Amino acid sequence: MTAVDHSCRFCGTDLHHLVVDLGMSPLCESFLAADQLNQMEPFYPLRVFVCERCLLVQLPAHVDGRRIFGADYAYFSSFSDSWLSHASRYVDTMVERLGLGPRSHAVEVGSNDGYLLQYFVKKGIKATGIEPARNVARAAEERGVPTRTEFLGAATAQRMAAEGLKADVLIGNNVLAHVPDLNDFIVGLRTLLAPSGVLTMEFPHLVNLIEQNQFDTIYQEHYCYFSVYTVARIFAHHGMTVFDIDRLPTHGGSLRIHVRHAADESKPVQSVVARIRDEEIAAGYDKVETFASYGERVAKTKRQLLEFLIHAKGEGKRIVAYGAPGKGNTLLNYCGIRGDFLDFAADRNPYKHGRFLPGTHIPVVPPEEIDRVRPDYILILPWNLKEEIMAQLAHARGWGARFVIPIPELQVV
Repeated sequence: MTAVDHSCRFCGTDLHHLVVDLGMSPLCESFLAADQLNQMEPFYPLRVFVCERCLLVQLPAHVDGRRIFGADYAYFSSFSDSWLSHASRYVDTMVERLGLGPRSHAVEVGSNDGYLLQYFVKKGIKATGIEPARNVARAAEERGVPTRTEFLGAATAQRMAAEGLKADVLIGNNVLAHVPDLNDFIVGLRTLLAPSGVLTMEFPHLVNLIEQNQFDTIYQEHYCYFSVYTVARIFAHHGMTVFDIDRLPTHGGSLRIHVRHAADESKPVQSVVARIRDEEIAAGYDKVETFASYGERVAKTKRQLLEFLIHAKGEGKRIVAYGAPGKGNTLLNYCGIRGDFLDFAADRNPYKHGRFLPGTHIPVVPPEEIDRVRPDYILILPWNLKEEIMAQLAHARGWGARFVIPIPELQVV
């Protein structure tokens, strides 16, 4: 294990135990315009550590979150049909479970383009988004979702609460990992949550990151990777209790934790919380030694993918990528896959069209380009949406195209 001069962003313990080193990589959502291709492009270390005291797995903050999520951000949630369906089902469930109505207030932190809160608005429930990226916040406003363009922390939350903003349901989907100052953020959540309110947070489960080899979900935007063992301790430290957990198929296997104020005993802790924590402990996720062999598994996947691509190109095959997600840019940069392997990456998000992937400089084009060039192989970078994508591109089998899924192990369909 390698020692570095960094400290845990929860408990402050010096970090010494390396989980995996993915080399140097650019910011995964920093897509380039054509006139930027000959300019200097910053790369940052992707080295993940586990804290020996609290077992929080984390990436040292080499880049300030305000730079990453500030004025312009390339990720828009609404371009995934399955993710919209997931959001709609969530709203239906929470409205029924919590008895929400016109006098209720739903607040989402990291609300992106209003993909989820729009469904509360349609039900006549007051909704407020908190989203730091101005370009995606504008898209939310256009959907009729009132959105505050701010970063949430203790001071921001105190100001909002003083203005009367309190959440009956407070939501954070795939936002907890994006927070460099974890303690300040959770104090902000506690401040915004009404005394009898419920906070739900969704995040990819650390166990799947390790056991399903999902290393491409590691990038500068993701500062932390959570187990129930650790996340329950973090919220308890701040006077909040994880009282229920849903297992979700999203993002390769996620958890949705339900959190209340510790003083709110009207919501008893469900047995699933202890069950998942006990499963993690039985699998060794309360020990740093469990993470020691992960780096070699990641390197093996890299070698498998490169061997396949080299062989396919040697046979004169044409290969393209589908999707331009952040995780795809981690995979491509770690493996050194550039335009010599992939002709382009096709993506539904028009914001990315005409731009180039960070680091690898592979051009991003509309999905229709796949039909025009008729490639032999389509590398699916958002592998968590592989079923949705293969259904959208089912017609490509008509010309003999095959799908390549890189995670957890190389698979050609």
